[in-house]
Amino acid sequence: MRIVVDDLSGPRIAEFLREHVREMRSITPLESKHALDLDGLRTPEVTFWSVMDGDTVVGCGALKRLDPAHAELKSMRTAVARKRGGIASLLLSHILAEAGRMGFTRLSLETGSADFFLPARRLYEKFGFGYCEPFADYRPDPHSVFMTRLL
Repeated sequence: MRIVVDDLSGPRIAEFLREHVREMRSITPLESKHALDLDGLRTPEVTFWSVMDGDTVVGCGALKRLDPAHAELKSMRTAVARKRGGIASLLLSHILAEAGRMGFTRLSLETGSADFFLPARRLYEKFGFGYCEPFADYRPDPHSVFMTRLL
């Protein structure tokens, strides 16, 4: 497996992200869905990585710059068939290291509060994220959980 910066131009990552957005919409009410689509991920303040196993996308994640010291973790996803296989931990370790190299001192995220998101919340806790109040443009939402950590 390899982790690559992805310019989001290929059909494989486009389909992978469409599946992500579809899945989030099936679980979370539309007004509480914060997953970015391709256009939202193609902005200059976002760095996007794909995890590749050969030619197959098996995971992805992104960093969105909020200010010079603070970034948001976005679009963390592992292929359904590959969940619980270490891909998310591998990618999160990579993103944390890259965030530090980019000069960020704080990394925050929003994830769901439903049971479906419990494995994600446990992963973030394992990597030192703690629960926090909404940040950036987020507002309190019963369907959202906010987490942050210092780098």
